Amino acid sequence: MSAVSDRPPVSRQHPAKESVRDRLPVFPWDKLEPYKKTAAAHPDGIVDLSVGTPVDPVPELIQKALVAAADSPGYPTVWGTPELRDAITGWVERRLGARGVSHRHVLPIVGSKELVAWLPTQLGLGPGDKVAYPRLAYPTYEVGARLARADHVAYDDPTELDPRDLRLLWLNSPSNPTGKVLGKEELTRIVAWAREHGVLLFSDECYIELGWESDPVSVLHPDVNGGSYDGIVSVHSLSKRSNLAGYRAAFLAGDPAVLGPLLEIRKHGGMMTSAPTQAAVVAALGDDAHVREQRERYAARRTALRAALLKHGFRIEHSEASLYLWATRDESCWQTVAHLADLGILVAPGDFYGEAGEKFVRVALTATDERVRAAVDRLA
Repeated sequence: MSAVSDRPPVSRQHPAKESVRDRLPVFPWDKLEPYKKTAAAHPDGIVDLSVGTPVDPVPELIQKALVAAADSPGYPTVWGTPELRDAITGWVERRLGARGVSHRHVLPIVGSKELVAWLPTQLGLGPGDKVAYPRLAYPTYEVGARLARADHVAYDDPTELDPRDLRLLWLNSPSNPTGKVLGKEELTRIVAWAREHGVLLFSDECYIELGWESDPVSVLHPDVNGGSYDGIVSVHSLSKRSNLAGYRAAFLAGDPAVLGPLLEIRKHGGMMTSAPTQAAVVAALGDDAHVREQRERYAARRTALRAALLKHGFRIEHSEASLYLWATRDESCWQTVAHLADLGILVAPGDFYGEAGEKFVRVALTATDERVRAAVDRLA
């Protein structure tokens, strides 16, 4: 027998390794494609209320800042310009009531989804470490844990979790998808519990500017954290408040002992926000008028869609903040998705966000006024 034929099969020599893709769930949005085709076949076209992507123009002052910084041939810095850090520290103090925030307390990031997906890896988490997130939640919290090969657990009340091996606790207020807001007392209780057990707490507050029936509070507020940022970091995005989803503009604020090592890691990884985007963020955070105008647009759409859904037989739970209505007809979410698709309206099934959402749909407010009117007419 030849030497070649004596070799073991290749599969035995090199057993297949788990790929990164193998750790991840099926991308959920692909499941919506048949319903999207049904909705698109409506004579008056689709009303897409599924993905919360902004549709209104980027405010002119932000566009001008971007253009003015377009001649940026050099590499930007991961930490951002001093002007950007000034803008972030000023905003968290002015808008969130934070106190004593320095440049060491802030870190620009390349959109909040990137941070959520890669944070456990950047924190050095792995097998045996646990990442916790709300039972109804943005799917990327789980994806981040899977990418790091860490364990993951969903909760109703985080203070009921077993703190052993719990390394990262995600809060999300206002919530995506439900719009639920954690009150000041509840946040204070959770922060105290996390500190007592040495659990790092990250609070996703990307919808904090969009409170409708309540005024969301940040974990950066001294009434919540007792004047200390130890063990807590908040995540903020300009995608919704300023229509900058296409710019990938977001930032962290909180414990310098956490942000310092993250900065070093992100320097090695080249995770830097482009220089024109940094200039645009400075302009965006320095202006509150465009945020008020955008809030008014969303408020009007919310009022119209909420009334139409209720009249159509839906029940709406939570939804006191954020860009979504959490609605149910007490049936399978996919039955509801199909029903609305027949009307030319596309929404997100609740089970995208966890099994607890199996009878709900998430209805986004991110459609033009004309498309929202079309949805209201069809629901009537």
